[in-house]
Amino acid sequence: MEEWTKEQWIEQLQSGEQCAFYLYTPLCGTCDVASKMLTVIEELLPDLPIGMANINYLGNFAMDMQVESVPCLIIANNGEIREKVYAFQSVPFLFAILKK
Repeated sequence: MEEWTKEQWIEQLQSGEQCAFYLYTPLCGTCDVASKMLTVIEELLPDLPIGMANINYLGNFAMDMQVESVPCLIIANNGEIREKVYAFQSVPFLFAILKK
């Protein structure tokens, strides 16, 4: 996954295509597991743009986006936030959500 800035996320969001933005913190063990799951998802869905960002460097973004905790996967389609995933249950679970 490629690290995105807030501006890159907004650009992807405005493209109207389905995309996802993964927010994490580096010392979070659950985030580490979620990152590995998303690496598999990237291989399964190579055309889906998925960016990632350390939420510690995004300023007020977490408040603006009403992010409740990390890890957080923000899924957007047609320029709108469709869903926020906090419980990364399994690769098949994430795959099903992203294929909707």
